[in-house]
Amino acid sequence: MKTKILLLLCSFLLLSMQCDDNDPDIPEFTLEQKNKEIIDYINSFSCSETAGCGFIGFGSKPCGGPRTYLLFSNGVDIVKLKQMVATYNEMDQENNIKTGAISDCMMRLPPTEVKCVNGVCTIIK
Repeated sequence: MKTKILLLLCSFLLLSMQCDDNDPDIPEFTLEQKNKEIIDYINSFSCSETAGCGFIGFGSKPCGGPRTYLLFSNGVDIVKLKQMVATYNEMDQENNIKTGAISDCMMRLPPTEVKCVNGVCTIIK
């Protein structure tokens, strides 16, 4: 919930800083839009016992490290997903710098076990 609120606030800040002389051929993505694009992409794949699941660090905490971890079916195009997440993470880090964001600086540990449970990737441990 805190992440969604932070993303919404960041989106409003980014929108308020936009210039009118942007190249119309280059789409501007807010953090919220990029987040939705990534989640929609991940959700377009369901997991199975054979495909399995994975996870990837998502977001950039001001003190370093990911804000959270996204779970995904191993059926995704992992190269595409990594590129999408890397772009999002860079945007988040830039926003942290621009806004002087602060955080609790606690390190988020990755899951140790992720499995497909009833067609949904789930953290076991």
